[in-house]
Amino acid sequence: MTESRAGERVTESFIDGKSVSSAATYPNIDPSTGAAIGDVARSGGDEIDQAVTAARRAQREWRATTPEQRSGLLSRLAGLIDGETEALARLESEDSGKPLSQARNDARVCARYFRFYSHVIESYYGLSIPLRPDLHVYTRREPLGVTGHIVAWNYPMQLFGRAVAAAVATGNCAVLKPADETPRTAVRLARLAAEAGLPPGVVNVVTGLGPEAGAALAAHPGVDHLSFVGSTEVGTLIAGAAARRVVPATLELGGKSAHLVFGDADVERAATTAASAILQNAGQTCSAGSRLLVDERVHEEMLQRIADRFATVSIGPGVTDPDLGPLVSRKQQDRVRGYVESATGADIVCGGTVAEPDGITDGAYFTPTLIDGVDPAARIAQEEIFGPVITVTPFSTEEEAVALANGTDYALIGAVWTRDLGRAHRVAAQVDGGQIFVNTYGAGGGVELPFGGFRKSGYGREKGIEALDAYTATKTIVVQL
Repeated sequence: MTESRAGERVTESFIDGKSVSSAATYPNIDPSTGAAIGDVARSGGDEIDQAVTAARRAQREWRATTPEQRSGLLSRLAGLIDGETEALARLESEDSGKPLSQARNDARVCARYFRFYSHVIESYYGLSIPLRPDLHVYTRREPLGVTGHIVAWNYPMQLFGRAVAAAVATGNCAVLKPADETPRTAVRLARLAAEAGLPPGVVNVVTGLGPEAGAALAAHPGVDHLSFVGSTEVGTLIAGAAARRVVPATLELGGKSAHLVFGDADVERAATTAASAILQNAGQTCSAGSRLLVDERVHEEMLQRIADRFATVSIGPGVTDPDLGPLVSRKQQDRVRGYVESATGADIVCGGTVAEPDGITDGAYFTPTLIDGVDPAARIAQEEIFGPVITVTPFSTEEEAVALANGTDYALIGAVWTRDLGRAHRVAAQVDGGQIFVNTYGAGGGVELPFGGFRKSGYGREKGIEALDAYTATKTIVVQL
């Protein structure tokens, strides 16, 4: 980070082990206040090419390092991230608006990714295939080369960790384009990687705008794998860019995840969990449980419990660590308000309005919102809202609940709330999604758990051991004895 001529802070790209400025910048806005907190280098094709070239050059030696060597470096980086938790959390909270305690957890989870992959890479083996007595057949998992990562603004540190840790652990070199709104922690993490001893060019961060730097990274011929976290609309563009160059892609896109609450469920626990999940990061989570499908027998009780929780929520700037911070931008605030206003014929039980805590008029706040009686075919029940909004639709039978749960274009995660063990397994198998939880929701950072969706929620899996497969290719070797 440098200073501009006016003395303002400028967040620059970090390429090949050093800071790289750009001819143009754009303002970094704090959504808690609407005020600029510095400028960001507006990189483009030239900087992307510089980063990919550096990664390509570094990868020749990096892929030759042993798993033990990579393990040691990643473990050291995890320790440095842990030591910078407070500083990283402050940057994240200012950039995204999320409460400080949530940002601290994101830093801890980021470190956990590097520590987890530092451990498992030493146990990531090929196979021996007993084809014939006179043949020795075995497989090797080899790195793809240069991996490109375009990540969203909702969990910048976690997304950095889950993409970069798996990629570099397997011998690839990474070029990451952080979201326009939240660039600073990615640059800080890349600097920590260099401090940990990762060679120049192994981890590169290029700041800039999506249609410029992001598009250039997706189209660059030197990138061997693309991963993207964001909207389905942009994801289709990334998928197209990867297909045109015949390189693999991992896409984690939107979600419209549902809680299925049956009549025999622990209603208090289900309501508390559902409310907490949608308040986290102001509902700006691909896996947010934004749909509540509830048995008509416990419908009113669920509504009352969630409304009571929403009534006690504290709202304010992220750095004051409230229950609910602002949305990431005024643009996102307008988007959420538009979805709520589109819910004609439904009953807004609570919320549904812009908030101005402590008289802050230029922030991007929105009240926690509960909307009952939502038509499952309505726009607000079909499309991702990305705000602190829960829509409620009652059901009367198990078959109806499953049909409602599977009744959108998305299939990322879901939850089943019931005391009936048979129903729990039966419904979990029938609901479409990459992760299905029973009598709980989410799993913290979930570093060990394969994560991804079906249909318009994307394809491929991140997290867990499966992520290592995404960043490697199988080579089969056959030796005549």
